[in-house]
Amino acid sequence: MNIGGQAFRTIWPCDAGNSIQVIDQRLLPHRFEITTLATLDAVASAIHDMTVRGAPLIGATAAYGLALALQQDASDRALQQAVNTLQAARPTAVNLRWALQRVSQQVLALQPAQRAASAWQAAQQIADEDVAINHAIGQHGLALLRQRWQALQRPLQILTHCNAGWLATVDWGTALAPVYAAFDAGIPLHVWVDETRPRNQGASLTAWELGQHGVAHTLIADNLGGHLMQHGQVDLVIVGSDRTTRCGDVCNKIGTYLKALAAHDNDVPFYVALPSPTIDWHIRDGLAEIPIEQRTADEVLYVQGKNPQGQLQQVRIAPDNTPALNLGFDVTPARLVSGLITERGMCAASEAGLLQLFPEHAS
Repeated sequence: MNIGGQAFRTIWPCDAGNSIQVIDQRLLPHRFEITTLATLDAVASAIHDMTVRGAPLIGATAAYGLALALQQDASDRALQQAVNTLQAARPTAVNLRWALQRVSQQVLALQPAQRAASAWQAAQQIADEDVAINHAIGQHGLALLRQRWQALQRPLQILTHCNAGWLATVDWGTALAPVYAAFDAGIPLHVWVDETRPRNQGASLTAWELGQHGVAHTLIADNLGGHLMQHGQVDLVIVGSDRTTRCGDVCNKIGTYLKALAAHDNDVPFYVALPSPTIDWHIRDGLAEIPIEQRTADEVLYVQGKNPQGQLQQVRIAPDNTPALNLGFDVTPARLVSGLITERGMCAASEAGLLQLFPEHAS
């Protein structure tokens, strides 16, 4: 991650090994602040209130949170309570459950006195693996973008939704990893950035990190994407995923499904970039089986921004007595997905396609 010319990850352990530090994403793009998390409750709150967000980053943060909890109490009972607390913080992203299961299974075989150190080591490994996975996604996506650019012989026009870049992962990103790889390789491109209501992760996060890296981009209202596709101004769409079924259905930030419909209607390729921990091999039907997180209505009723004095301020945009529904995600059926970009390569959005890359999950 490039911030002011300095390399950052989104999460890292403190030298003393008794806390972690994260970028507080609630304050971006107007303030860049680092927050220290030292307890289970602090980590759970950071995940729930979206101090950290994005499926891969949530998983890594939860792993560190479990390690911090075990430093206080490493009993079986405390371990299960910590898992339950962290799992409840964000129920949709499967990486959270995957990371907690991985750390729990590793430490349960150990004596309580050994568990905290082992969990800490596992969390660091999960974070390092995420960086490597996302770098590989970028390289596989780079091949796709290079092929598309060579066919068009002009700068690529890419549309993305929400934030699936550095800030959604430990580093590199998922949907934006191919964009950064292509930009660094000298491929001319421009990114249409959906604002992504109601939390505006596109406007506040994606636009910020693209700007930090020097990638040409334009912020657009969520409803503009279809119009741009109708007029040939989008060459391909790349989004991330919070959970993908073994049959290729993709659960991502609310509004992704509408972009997929518009892309399908206008013959615009629609790709999903995802690390393998985001694949839920236990479910087949995304619409029926993926729990959709319902968040506070205040995210719809209020917006946060910077006032003329440079202070962050929250204002209400709806009448005082208006109710609001705030579902965080929707499911895009596999039939609308042109392909999946993973750390092992690209494949069709289908069970057969995924099993070609991940045959160990065939049974």
